[in-house]
Amino acid sequence: MTVVTQEPGRDGADDDSGMPGRDDAYVPSARRLDRERYKRARSRRATGIAALSTLVTAVVLYVVVVNAPGWPRTKETFFSAEYAREALPKVLEGLWLNVRLLLVCGAAVLVLGMLIAVARTLRGPVFFPVRALAAAYTDFFRGLPLIINLMIVVLGVPALRLQGVTVDPVLLGGTALTLTYSAYVAEVFRAGIESVHPSQRAAARSLGLTNRQALRHVVLPQAVRRQVPPLLNDLVSLQKDTGLVSIGGAIDAVRAADIIVGRSLNYTPYIVAGLVFVALTIPMTRLTDWVTARMDRRRAQGGTI
Repeated sequence: MTVVTQEPGRDGADDDSGMPGRDDAYVPSARRLDRERYKRARSRRATGIAALSTLVTAVVLYVVVVNAPGWPRTKETFFSAEYAREALPKVLEGLWLNVRLLLVCGAAVLVLGMLIAVARTLRGPVFFPVRALAAAYTDFFRGLPLIINLMIVVLGVPALRLQGVTVDPVLLGGTALTLTYSAYVAEVFRAGIESVHPSQRAAARSLGLTNRQALRHVVLPQAVRRQVPPLLNDLVSLQKDTGLVSIGGAIDAVRAADIIVGRSLNYTPYIVAGLVFVALTIPMTRLTDWVTARMDRRRAQGGTI
């Protein structure tokens, strides 16, 4: 007779140490299963309530608006399908100018804002004039309304008749946007630089880095990474404000809609231009929310931000 011996712990039996076998699969307890079922049921209930409340709110708003005394005239003036079809191609053609302004001005704003922020954080009495000029710049352009800045630059610069200075309303409008938004972005960068703990700069100096190298390789990377969400918010605002260059005569999406409105006295093209800007802004807004949530999760987990 052959006797077959079996090593302990191979088929799920406990070994000599009392530990379960290596092939044992994890089986959640009944309490854990009940808790997960409760969470799923609560999530489905919350989703259903949210959907129902949204539907009820939409129905109430629709009934109120449609039954308003002036709705027929408002519908004809602001929501005409005929004028919407006419305006959409021209608005989309003008939108390309807004997109180009966003790309060019956005890059210029980031560079100029970073330079101003670095100038405001320079140390030592010898840099006091630089810090004072940077502070005056940010205070002035943050306090000056953007529309007034645009009027001064777009309408005032051509009136000077300076030799070699452009009178193109697109370039002048982009310059005004850059001047205003660089002041806001500079403060965002400065807040990021000052949020880096002084020990980071001291550690970099102890390793033999100069002040410039410590700023470039240690302080600025951390500052920029921390300020990504507010920077994206500023770019979203810049994207919308590119439509203000139309005050100088540039044919962007807003100006294209304004031309049709002036000819037809129907305001539907404004609605079309507004919806186009909203459609362009939503992806950037969702990207900002995603980046913010990702950084919050990393911060909560103790990761590097």
